[in-house]
Amino acid sequence: MPGTGRGGPDTAMVSAARDGDQQALDDLVADSLPLVYNIVGRALNGHNDVDDVVQETLLRVVRALPDLRDPKAYRSWLVAIAVRQVRDHEQDRRTAQNRRADLDTATEVPDPESDFAAVTVLRLGLTDQRREVAEATRWLDNDDRSLLALWWLEETGELGRADLAGALRLSGRHAAVRVQRMKEQVQTARTVVRALRADSGCTELRTLTSNWDGVPSPLWRKRFARHVRGCSTCGRRAAGLLPIDRLLSGMPLLPVPAGFLLDHLQVIPPATDAIRHVATHLFAGRGAHRASHAVGSRGPRELLSSVPHGPAAAAGVAAVVAAVVVAGHLVTTPAPVAEPVVKPRTSLRVLPSPSPPTTPTPRHSPSPSRQKASRAPAPVAASPKKGVGVWKMPGLGAALAKSGASWYYTWNTNHDGVSTPKSVEFVPMIWGPASVTPANLAQAKRAGPYLLGFNEPDLPAQANMTVDKALSLWPKLMAAGRVLGSPSVAFGGDKPGGWLDRFMSGATARGYRVDFVAVHWYGADFRTANAVAQLKSYLQAVYKRYHKPIWLTEYALVDFSNGTRYPSDARQAAFLTASTKMLASLPYVRRWGWFGLPASDTEPNSGLFRGNGLATLTGRAFQSAR
Repeated sequence: MPGTGRGGPDTAMVSAARDGDQQALDDLVADSLPLVYNIVGRALNGHNDVDDVVQETLLRVVRALPDLRDPKAYRSWLVAIAVRQVRDHEQDRRTAQNRRADLDTATEVPDPESDFAAVTVLRLGLTDQRREVAEATRWLDNDDRSLLALWWLEETGELGRADLAGALRLSGRHAAVRVQRMKEQVQTARTVVRALRADSGCTELRTLTSNWDGVPSPLWRKRFARHVRGCSTCGRRAAGLLPIDRLLSGMPLLPVPAGFLLDHLQVIPPATDAIRHVATHLFAGRGAHRASHAVGSRGPRELLSSVPHGPAAAAGVAAVVAAVVVAGHLVTTPAPVAEPVVKPRTSLRVLPSPSPPTTPTPRHSPSPSRQKASRAPAPVAASPKKGVGVWKMPGLGAALAKSGASWYYTWNTNHDGVSTPKSVEFVPMIWGPASVTPANLAQAKRAGPYLLGFNEPDLPAQANMTVDKALSLWPKLMAAGRVLGSPSVAFGGDKPGGWLDRFMSGATARGYRVDFVAVHWYGADFRTANAVAQLKSYLQAVYKRYHKPIWLTEYALVDFSNGTRYPSDARQAAFLTASTKMLASLPYVRRWGWFGLPASDTEPNSGLFRGNGLATLTGRAFQSAR
């Protein structure tokens, strides 16, 4: 039975489900899932627990449905349960975090580069002012963000004002006041977004941002907004802002991720028939009631083999839609942790390159996977963080597209012969002192807003630069890149008096701009848990020292202590999977780049794709990484 727009599902469907009709319950759950997913997902800012809270909300709905008195009130009742579940979850999470002092709580932080606002921008193709609204939501406090989640649903026709007011437990008049205040905060955040994105040359704004950690927050929204209101240059950026009501009206909706539907069947206990039907819908969407009899007393993993898979089933799941937009960043302060184990390189293998390098190449030779490669799965939607280092290989453009990377670099200012997929961003680099030429600088400026600084200037086999030399050339890089990364040191980026520390101190003393810190990391301990902990510790220490966004532009498991030694393909793949989940939990790590895309057919290393186009085991792990 079809739903009825703002009024919610057909009352006959609700009544039948309440009275025990299993097929009506199936249809009601499928009808309710998009709304619940949307409310919870946006209110929790893309938190890792979104799926669990959606699941628990639907279970509570099923359990409490027999007590619903008025079927016409189903939609408001559903929204109220979802909002209550969000509040209970947030309260429980705060209580749990207060009991824990270590930074393991960072694993619960939403990925700021993959949040619901980013998904909206990417998948709906938002442009101009709609994009600004999506970005502005990151600056709201929790209450306003939750209210925006409900109000946006009202604007798209999924909720009525009575539903919204009921969820807030306010009268219609008080709800209207709250909505108006929230809209004013969004408008203020939009002016901040415009000011920060503009290349206005405002000295005062640049001074203000020098102390900002790059993570949007209500506190920094207030500070930036105060500046914008009093600045004639930045204040002009607010001209021409359309009301957000007009921008949101008629926005298309997004599908509930199929991965959510598949993954969460496995954690729902088959306690009752009603809960089993919820599980069936979470797995396969509408029509799954026909397979529910197969659940019986079998475990979830056994059930997986009895339900249809493949494109047709996924398409049916994806037909369930939910509006998605809202984000925000939860900032955590790094706690003291153990020192990372990063051993200096005593033996380096460098690919042939001209001297001075006009087309710099990585310092390691690419290596293959010893595991027999199989055809790589289709890449999942990638986080904007996800990147890879690239050098020439057969079928390079196709491999890059299949990898699912969002960005790549070639240690140069040009594509180095790469046929660039439109979906993958190229980031230029000024490799060393010989690369600082008018032609390279102009090429870097044309390539886009980002520019990476010198490559491993602390190693003789790489850029091999003194700090003073790097600082003397830095103004030329500042002129070529709007968003400029520090020189990428090989190791010791967290050490007082180290190469990077002296460079950053010198840049600060001269008033030079460094927008983010770029570092490399290679682990010699091939045990997955240890390696991930060491990498995390290193990044925490780097952030604690400089308080700037971090790009991890090269990393993998490689032991340089006695020659060059690599782990097995299985260990490398396991590390990639575990480390990328960890990196997603650190809001200050804005991008990471695996080393590297090509894999040799004759020697071991950490490469992702062979020349025949097949992914290694590590390559398949990269494809699946978010």
